[in-house]
Amino acid sequence: MEIFWKILLVIFAVGLISVVLLQKGKSAGLSGAITGGAEHLFGKQKARGLDLFLQRLTVGLAAGFFILALVVAYVVKI
Repeated sequence: MEIFWKILLVIFAVGLISVVLLQKGKSAGLSGAITGGAEHLFGKQKARGLDLFLQRLTVGLAAGFFILALVVAYVVKI
């Protein structure tokens, strides 16, 4: 049973890394750093389509990874 939880944790880790790498960057270099404050001040259009899906998938995978890490730590300790 311990091996099952560890394999599931590795799958979540690889999935989380993949989803994070698929997302667009919030700013692009120096121009993004300069205009980044203005976007926060005046508001920015919400992510649509694929960006929104990737954001939600990232949150889900991160939560799952955190919970699985706790489960694996508990199972290994027993």
